[in-house]
Amino acid sequence: MSEQKIELYDGPAGGWGALKSVARHLNEQGVAVKGAKTLLHANQADGFDCPGCAWPDRDHRSTFEFCENGAKAVAAEATARRATPEVIGAKTLSEWAEASDYELEATGRLTEPMVYDAETDRYRRTTWDDAFALVARELQALPDPNQAIFYTSGRTSNEAAFLYQLFVREYGTNNFPDCSNMCHEPSGAGLKPTIGVAKGTVTLADFERADCILVFGQNPGTNHPRMLGELRAARKRGARILSFNPLRERGLERFADPQNALEMTTLGDSPISSHYFQLKVGGDFALLKGMCKRVVETGALDRAFIAEHTQGFDAFAAELREQPWEPLVEASGLTHAQIVQAADLYAGSERVIACWGMGITQHRHSVATIQMIVNLLLLRGNLGREGAGACPVRGHSNVQGDRTMGIYERPAPAFLDRLGEVFGFEPPREPGYDTVGAIQAMLDGKGKVFIAMGGNFAAATPDTAATWRALRQCELTVHITTKFNRSHVVHGRKALVLPVLGRTEIDVQAGGPQGVTVEDSMSMVHLSSGMNAPASEHLLSEPMLVARMAAATLTKSRTPWLALAGDYAAIRDKIEAVLPDFAGFNDKIRQPGGFRLRNTASERVWATPGGKASFSTHALPTDLVERRVAERQRDARVFTLTTLRSHDQYNTTIYGHDDRYRGVYGHRRVVFIHADDIEDLGMKAGDWVDITSLYIAEGGAEVQQRRAERFLLVAYDIPRGCLASYYPETNPLVPLESFSRVARTPTSKSIPVMLVAHASPAAADAA
Repeated sequence: MSEQKIELYDGPAGGWGALKSVARHLNEQGVAVKGAKTLLHANQADGFDCPGCAWPDRDHRSTFEFCENGAKAVAAEATARRATPEVIGAKTLSEWAEASDYELEATGRLTEPMVYDAETDRYRRTTWDDAFALVARELQALPDPNQAIFYTSGRTSNEAAFLYQLFVREYGTNNFPDCSNMCHEPSGAGLKPTIGVAKGTVTLADFERADCILVFGQNPGTNHPRMLGELRAARKRGARILSFNPLRERGLERFADPQNALEMTTLGDSPISSHYFQLKVGGDFALLKGMCKRVVETGALDRAFIAEHTQGFDAFAAELREQPWEPLVEASGLTHAQIVQAADLYAGSERVIACWGMGITQHRHSVATIQMIVNLLLLRGNLGREGAGACPVRGHSNVQGDRTMGIYERPAPAFLDRLGEVFGFEPPREPGYDTVGAIQAMLDGKGKVFIAMGGNFAAATPDTAATWRALRQCELTVHITTKFNRSHVVHGRKALVLPVLGRTEIDVQAGGPQGVTVEDSMSMVHLSSGMNAPASEHLLSEPMLVARMAAATLTKSRTPWLALAGDYAAIRDKIEAVLPDFAGFNDKIRQPGGFRLRNTASERVWATPGGKASFSTHALPTDLVERRVAERQRDARVFTLTTLRSHDQYNTTIYGHDDRYRGVYGHRRVVFIHADDIEDLGMKAGDWVDITSLYIAEGGAEVQQRRAERFLLVAYDIPRGCLASYYPETNPLVPLESFSRVARTPTSKSIPVMLVAHASPAAADAA
């Protein structure tokens, strides 16, 4: 771990710092040469899709199509370290529980299936046959298939996800909690009823034509670094880039492209945002409503588009005219002049893209906020137009594709009808558990078996104490994975850890070398083929693992599981048979760059009940938990905490303890706070504090408290009254019952909290 210090970073995002970071991580994983060669195949036509984010690839034939954090993901997967059964079994799980998340994953690639031995409190080696037999026994013993829960991570390929949902539905349940439930579920829930599709509407080509790009609640410098290339190019040709974010983020200010020789040799960089609006945490809805109000009041409307393509405008406009400005200004954290400026910049642009990340989705009123983004776009016809549209920037590499493949707890009846016809069974129709529902079901004893296709459920989920209790109450937990992580330590009475091939590795089945497909966040589907030898001869591919698990469990199934997993083209044929948009699937993926799924909203074809895009009218929320808490805690200062990633992190995977752009080195337990707020608390930067979250349910009286200890105060450019800190360290503060309306996404970006001095500052300093 690097030296612990807080030190201002004044360089750009990217640049030499990114290249040095990539080299350091390749060296730390013992793959300096192998890793560099591997990176040259990332996102190439004949290579593998980066196992990191879902940002699309502009040119699958370019030499370099990876970013710093993508390189870290590749280094972690291609690592020379091996987490053999001997390495993992050298400690009890009680001992492993004391290790950090970084230390757990730093053990390296898992090599063989392992089973939990309760007598010794250790994992030990098992065989694949015995592992599948254990899964089959436990699933077959359940009196109700709905007592089994099947989680899916966004890194799962289309082929594996399709087989997985088929297996689970033949088994008899729709219990499919997935990572979408914790991130972009509100995007789909907000978009589908308004424009008829649950996905974004733009392509990378639209970024070349946009003259204004709005960026809400997103930090692309860390979370989607390749996006900075598009923003940089847009800014260079004169497009306005308006960023709306509580924190000053370096990736939204300046960027030096590591693939640009001139910038690297001259130490130059490029500005990103033309305008930067630092609103309050959770102030986006009020800001957006204010922008809409200004556009309507000034008459800067595309009236022809509104008349031909939309419904609900008159009611929406009338409600805006009745809305006073003062509450919008107060709730947004911006001045009236700033909201007007943002609206006028938008109205003065012809082609506008609106992008957003989890800074929008993980709030109580996130769906309404996303529908207000749609309203803003509709006012000026910025949907179904070149250079314009909606762009939810999703996280994990195939999170969107998994949902397309049927990983959803509330599947469409038409999908189930076709699935049943193709495979000759009657799929279950009852909605299943989402992530919050799955945790509650396990706590209530209604969820007995938990199987996770990738991910790190114990670290990714809210209300850590409750989630861990839930997992420990299961009869069996099964984790399909590449690396050892926290979820393998928080286990059921019986537990399996089943290792699989990674995206970078060669996958050979009975039908020869195989490739899998993924769908990026702009609906492009393309092939991914590994080029490294597998980390162990004992690894199975995800499709083969699912097929063998299904064959062992569903002894009367008519599905040819092993034959399908022996040649992934056969799986794609079945996908094509079930999903009409995949017609010609196997032929289309042979095209360089793959193909784009149809997006009706891009064509101004509105697949809504009324046949038109819909304006959504929403009142400014007044039932905020922050307000209820503040009224009850009049003698204490209540802040609003937002959780975020460090730069050495992707989702719950911790690559190191530095956050270069925010000037944090060797630390993860930090809390970013305005300098004046530190002074008001009678503290100073560098003091250690404990964080207590406060929650009052709607209609409730009891103030629930959750506590996370020992965080370092870091003075930062953030609005007063707002805090930021890293997850998963702050996940214990998020109540399980606090989630987005409609979409049920945890409210990890708006947590009312109090700060108190840590009880043992001397001990903390020594640690």
